[in-house]
Amino acid sequence: MANSILSPTAVTREALRILHQKCNFIGAINRQYDDSFAKSGAKIGDKLKIRLPNQYTVRTGAALSAQDTDESSAGRTVELQVATQKGVDMNFSSAELSLSLDDFSKRVLEPAISVLAAAIEADALSMRREIHQQVNNTGQAISFAKLLAGRKRLEDSLCPPADNAELIDALKGLFHDDAGLSKQYREGSMGRAAGFDFYENTHLTSQPRGAGVNYVVNGAGQTGSSLVVKTGTGALNAGEVIEIAGVNAVHPETKVDTGVRQQFVVTAPYVGGGGTVQISPAIVVSGAGQNVTGSPAADAGITIHGTANTPYGQSLLFHEDAFTFATADLVMPNGVDWAAREVFDGISMRIVRQYDINADRFPTRLDVMYGFKTLRPQLACRLANN
Repeated sequence: MANSILSPTAVTREALRILHQKCNFIGAINRQYDDSFAKSGAKIGDKLKIRLPNQYTVRTGAALSAQDTDESSAGRTVELQVATQKGVDMNFSSAELSLSLDDFSKRVLEPAISVLAAAIEADALSMRREIHQQVNNTGQAISFAKLLAGRKRLEDSLCPPADNAELIDALKGLFHDDAGLSKQYREGSMGRAAGFDFYENTHLTSQPRGAGVNYVVNGAGQTGSSLVVKTGTGALNAGEVIEIAGVNAVHPETKVDTGVRQQFVVTAPYVGGGGTVQISPAIVVSGAGQNVTGSPAADAGITIHGTANTPYGQSLLFHEDAFTFATADLVMPNGVDWAAREVFDGISMRIVRQYDINADRFPTRLDVMYGFKTLRPQLACRLANN
């Protein structure tokens, strides 16, 4: 029996299936904002303001101390913009559309969608540079203990669920999850252990480590996302993690000293020497948003993770609400030979084909419009390694 001609809808759905299988990072993060953009023409525009959870302080005593609920204030909202359009362009003939869907998928779609998926995943994984928490394990292979150290950092940041890391380590040899082993996963899935789903992803790049050494704080009492330094030499790269002597993290709710240094990430390249380094999170020493025991002292030493001029690999531990990813419906053109737009698991994809009379070909474009944002960086942790 002769094959029927593949429809644009069938081709688009198959392309989405391949993309969904290959994008294991964006498939594992928050996708609840897809519905806000997945309307014809993206009617809400290309931006969405997302409210973050409010923070409050606890009163002691009978006297009322009312606190305003201001979700519009700086730091309480983040803006998700869906404005990145990427696609892959192909040529295929009507004869090729007479192939079975499996053959067409292998010969035409899979090579094209693989490069598109790689580009989208690499874009989204760039958010790892905004994560300030890191287990410093540079130059070493990842161990189970280091993995649990990362889990402990997430627990201390109130990342659910809060299992006991020491208990998991002690009992790790006693459990064998047959149900998990038999489950079908996305491409690159390795299974589940210690409360994590493990995936391989080749698009998680290493962190470049600049030449920066011997940095100290210039002046006491500093707060905010700008840190004035002096006597440091060598550049700092965006994404490098630093700690400041005497500046400890506090429990997010009780504000009690955890005894562990607060970590900060450099958010913009810094050329070196005296000046101002941009950091995240901002240093907050009081109120509902307090995250440290106090401001840095004058001449407090700054520790930079890693070895100068030596890049290090990274793994990423995260709760799904640390990041978000969304796509928007692209407008369907009129007067073309062949077109379709489909949505699968929130990802909207459009395919359009037109006839080129000059070359006697059918140029075809396949597009995705998307955006991504780090929502709550405290719900993620980097694990430095070889």
